[in-house]
Amino acid sequence: MSATRLDNIDRAIVNRLQQGLPVCDEPYQAVADELGISEKKLLKRIQQLLDDRLLTRFGPLFDAERLGGALSLCAMKIPLDRFDKVSEQVNAFDQVAHNYEREHLLNMWFVLATASAEEKNEVVREIESVTGHRVFDMPKEREYYVGLHLPV
Repeated sequence: MSATRLDNIDRAIVNRLQQGLPVCDEPYQAVADELGISEKKLLKRIQQLLDDRLLTRFGPLFDAERLGGALSLCAMKIPLDRFDKVSEQVNAFDQVAHNYEREHLLNMWFVLATASAEEKNEVVREIESVTGHRVFDMPKEREYYVGLHLPV
């Protein structure tokens, strides 16, 4: 994110929303009140940040496992001349998030989030079938909470 493209209101919105939304009947109105702007302006600014790709995602984080789902960190070893094509194939799966390239033998990493462990295993097999490359499935063994805040 290029903080130089954000004005003071955008910076305040991004910094405030990293703390989450309040649990109340009108959470956006509550945040707008905190920031001294209208709810309409807050929502418009959030949408503009998304449209401009200064924010790539805005939405809730669910504990998929508590809801019966499954999460797994996955990695693949992809030849560089096929990386873009395989990335497109992997990203075509709705269950894939956070796909990124690493300078490592396993150079493609992504997170799978599915409604069940069975679905996760099925999606891993489908990705392998579509791409022709092995998926290294690394489900978490323990969860840690890191209260990350990146001020802009």
